[in-house]
Amino acid sequence: MITIRPAQAEDAEVLPQIEQSAGEAFRAIPELAWLADGDNVSVERHCALIAAGACWVAADGKDRPVGFLSAGIEDDVLHIWELDVSLDRQGQGIGRALLERAVADARRRGLAAVTLTTFRAVAWNAPFYRKFGFRALEGVEIDGRLAGLLADEAEHGMPSDQRCAMRLDLR
Repeated sequence: MITIRPAQAEDAEVLPQIEQSAGEAFRAIPELAWLADGDNVSVERHCALIAAGACWVAADGKDRPVGFLSAGIEDDVLHIWELDVSLDRQGQGIGRALLERAVADARRRGLAAVTLTTFRAVAWNAPFYRKFGFRALEGVEIDGRLAGLLADEAEHGMPSDQRCAMRLDLR
């Protein structure tokens, strides 16, 4: 039994471990395997995102987080920073449930859209989000905020030709 609930400050300690576990899936993609050894979001950053009120965890029957979605509100957009599910819990609909909760919350808040950056061709990245109606942005559709995020990712070693910004319009 999985419950999706708002993240709490005490959840922050375990979220980097979930991110690390989820990252192990990249080992199956030789050119991206290095991501499994990359840095995770810090506990402090998780605490800040949780305090801002747009983060959710998927908790097991003992209320232990097994997945999370961290987001922030930028103007009239919910921006997803991270969506991770522990490797041993992937493929069970947990990521879908977290994303559905975030999108429902964005609608409830009256936001215009949900955005994120992700890999274009990794099955659990852009193809996953397309199933929810997200579309990859191209050219002038990429606003300054998203262009800046993509540029920051490239500076940190992400292959820019494999990354994209995506948007789900809510109104």
